[in-house]
Amino acid sequence: AEILNNWGIKVTGSDSTDSTIIHKLIENGINVTIGHDLENLSISDAVVYTAAISKDDIEIIEAKKLNIPLIERADFLGELTKSFYETIGVSGTHGKTTTTSMVAVCFLKANLDPNIQVGGILDEINGNYKIGNSEYFIIEACEYVESFLKFRPKSEIVLNIDNDHLDYFKNFENINNAFKKYVKLLPEDGLLVVNADDENANKLNDYTKANCITYGIENEKANFIAKNIEFSNEGFPTFDVFKNGEFYEKISLSIPGKHNVLNALACISLCDYYKIDAKLIKQALVEFKGAKRRMEYKGSYNNILVYDDYAHHPTEIKATCNALMNKKFNSSWVVFQPHTYSRIKNLLEDFAESLSNFDNIIIVDIYAAREKDTYGVSAKDIANRINSSRNGNCIYMKEFEEVVKYIRKNAKPNDIVLTLGAGDITKLGPMILQEK
Repeated sequence: AEILNNWGIKVTGSDSTDSTIIHKLIENGINVTIGHDLENLSISDAVVYTAAISKDDIEIIEAKKLNIPLIERADFLGELTKSFYETIGVSGTHGKTTTTSMVAVCFLKANLDPNIQVGGILDEINGNYKIGNSEYFIIEACEYVESFLKFRPKSEIVLNIDNDHLDYFKNFENINNAFKKYVKLLPEDGLLVVNADDENANKLNDYTKANCITYGIENEKANFIAKNIEFSNEGFPTFDVFKNGEFYEKISLSIPGKHNVLNALACISLCDYYKIDAKLIKQALVEFKGAKRRMEYKGSYNNILVYDDYAHHPTEIKATCNALMNKKFNSSWVVFQPHTYSRIKNLLEDFAESLSNFDNIIIVDIYAAREKDTYGVSAKDIANRINSSRNGNCIYMKEFEEVVKYIRKNAKPNDIVLTLGAGDITKLGPMILQEK
């Protein structure tokens, strides 16, 4: 919407709920209606909709009735990517938002004036996108429903390939094949940056003639390697980066976790290729405080720290838990909101295992998102699975208010409370902090 607006095209829109993103659109002269707006729709030349919009949506039906062309968001964004000479796509099952944000802040620090589209809120651009006046278009490229195959990237980062979105992909082989098709989109003079520690990502070079740069911690054959990793009391890593066996730079991050060392290596690999100075990269990364909902500090009460994180897949939960364990604290509390029934159905055992490393575990009801409750699973199934192996340290609670009261009563000074999930669980942290 903002890119088209910047090009002088009249854009209107609608959404079901208000948000800070919508306020930003309105401030920039784009008319957005909360609810449906058939009048604006009736004079439109085209209607762009997201995958979240159902086929029986009022405006979709009206557009078909008026013979107005309908274009899915990924298709439209794919067309936009063709308008930029240097489209940079950041993909992978986990870590896309953080790595896209890291790349974005490095390009900003280098005054390259990039266009940016990221799947989270980034303070450095006051939102989830920025309109620049350059040929650089940095985008978070999501694999769900293979939407990233609509893009035309000049450069790609592939962070990892893992079991997820099985409601669409059905099995891991289909996920892996989607990434193979994705790297085939690269031109011969393009760039592929891959995680050499990830077995499947590391094989993607076989499917493209583009330049390939690898990074890793464990794989010593990688082009960029992190060594001598140390963590501060806050869990923030400092590490030495080596490029092709030669010392490159000592990097410090202001976000926690070993997984973010890998994300930073991906960013460094790409930015070095684009000839951004190592000192600028170092400065940008230490100043980067993370995207919203990525181990985001929400506040404290009685010396109890409250964090919020978007992790909603077992691999992400393990990474978040490991990052938390690098901090100094007494006892850990996690309040997890499962996301989609299909994900819980397919990965129930993995969820139970990944959550079991927290000291105190609370599970709330599944956030349905795009799905209906037809899978025969519930949040209680996770709690029961954890309790069968962990002596009852997991509690199921239905209402957020019940959780707030329980934590306020039982959490002790120097404890850490983490709200976890991709749904509206993000509302719980402020509720805990505000409770009297």
